[in-house]
Amino acid sequence: MTIPITEITRIVGKDHVLTAPEELHCYGYDASKMKARPECVVFPGSAAETAELLVLANRDRFPVYPRGAGTGMVGAAIPSGGGLVVALNRLNRILEIDAENMTAIVEPAVVTGDFQKRVLECGLFYPPDPASLQFSTLGGNVAMCAGGPRAVKYGVTRDYVLGLEVVLPTGSIIRTGTRTMKGVVGYDLTRLMVGSEGTLGIFTKIILRLIPAPEGVRTMMAVFPRLDDAANAVCDIIKHRIVPSTLEFMDQPTIGVVENYLHAGLPTEAEAILLIEADGREALLDEDASQIERLCREAGADAFKTGRSPAEREQLWKARRAISPALGQIRPGKINEDVTVPRTLIPSLIRFIQGLASRHRLTIVCFGHLGDGNIHTNIMLDRKDADERKRAERAVEELFRKVLELGGTLSGEHGIGIAKSPFLELEVGRDGLAAMLRIKQALDPLNILNPGKMFVPNRAFFGE
Repeated sequence: MTIPITEITRIVGKDHVLTAPEELHCYGYDASKMKARPECVVFPGSAAETAELLVLANRDRFPVYPRGAGTGMVGAAIPSGGGLVVALNRLNRILEIDAENMTAIVEPAVVTGDFQKRVLECGLFYPPDPASLQFSTLGGNVAMCAGGPRAVKYGVTRDYVLGLEVVLPTGSIIRTGTRTMKGVVGYDLTRLMVGSEGTLGIFTKIILRLIPAPEGVRTMMAVFPRLDDAANAVCDIIKHRIVPSTLEFMDQPTIGVVENYLHAGLPTEAEAILLIEADGREALLDEDASQIERLCREAGADAFKTGRSPAEREQLWKARRAISPALGQIRPGKINEDVTVPRTLIPSLIRFIQGLASRHRLTIVCFGHLGDGNIHTNIMLDRKDADERKRAERAVEELFRKVLELGGTLSGEHGIGIAKSPFLELEVGRDGLAAMLRIKQALDPLNILNPGKMFVPNRAFFGE
C-alpha cells in the first residue's frame, strides 16, 4: 500500500499535509491510550476536497481514518491500519445561527463548549454536554452520538441533529435530513449516520436543533447511607413529575478516593452521593428544589445541600469533577466502561460489581449518570502487570454479560470503536451484526473508511 502524497498535496495544498514522523505521532492516538502511526495526515478545507481524497483512496485502496479532536474513549479515531488520517480541523466555522427557527448550521470541527457559549448569547441552548466538551468537536460528538450528564432530561446528540452533509466512503456527497422539525421523506439516513463512528461517512456540515435557554439553575447534593435509597430517591423524583437536568452518582469507593484527593470533608462512610441539578423558570425552581430535598430525605438521605449562586454551585460540582484525577491515586491505569441499565436495577449492578472486584482481586469504582442508568465502571489496573490485565479482561466480559442480563447496553456514551468490538455481537446478535455489516458493505464496498472499527475483534485496550 502506497499513499500518493503528490496527488494528496495537489488536492489540499502542501501546507495541509503532514508526513514527518514526529507530526504523524500526534495523530496516532486518542483518549483510549491506544496507538498506531498513520502514513500521512491531511487537512481538507471543504467537502469537495474530502470527496477527492476518498475517490483517490478507493482507486489506490488505502485506508482512511476521519479524526476530530481525538477525545474518544474506545479507539474509534485510531489509524489502526496506517493509511491516511483525514483531520477535519480546518472545517471549524459556525455557518449560521437561526434564532427565530432555533436551528444552527456548523462545520464538524467546531468545539462543543464554544458552540454552547455562542448560542447562549442568542438566548438559546444546545444541551448535549460530554465531559470533554471544552475540547471535543461537534463532528466527533455526532460520529459517536455523545451523551453527558444532561441526557436524563434533554437526551443525547442524536436528538439534536436535524440533517447532515456527508462524504460517503466512495467519494460521493449526500445531504440528509432537513432544516425543519418534521421531515419523513425516505429512509432516515441522518439517524443511520449519527453514531456510525466514522465508518459510513465523513461529516462536513451539521444542522442542529436548538431550544430556549433555561432561566435559572439550582444544584443540590444529597448524601445516602444506603445505595438502594439513592436509587429509590431518583425514581421518586421522576415519578413526581420533576425531571432534573442532571442526576449524578458517586459510590463509596469513589467518595473515598475523591476525599483523599480533595480533603473537602466528604462523608466517606456514605454508600452514595447524588449531585442533582434542576433548571427552568426561576419562578418554579425553588419549589422544585424543595420538593427534591423532601423526596431525598424521605428516601433516606441524611444530608442535603442546595447551591443557588454560581460559586455555591461550583463548590458542589467540585467533587464530581475531581473524580478522574483522583483515580490516579489507586492505580496508574484504568478501563473505563460506560455500561447502562434501567435505573431501578442500578443497586443490583453495583452489588454485582462489588462481587466482581472481590473475585478478581481488583479495585473497581463506579460513578456517573444515575438518572439515565449510565454508570461509568472504572476497573483500576497497572497495564504492565500481565496477571492484573488478564484478571481485568475476565472482569470486563463478566460485567458485560451481567449488564445484558439486566436488560442494559454495553455502551451508553463512548461507542464501540476497537475497545468493545469483541463484544458487539453479544448485544446485537448474529443477525443484527450481519445486517450492520451489509450496510457497511453497501456504502463502503472496499472497506476504505475507518476499517477495523466496531466489527473486528481486538484486545488492544488491554495493552496487548
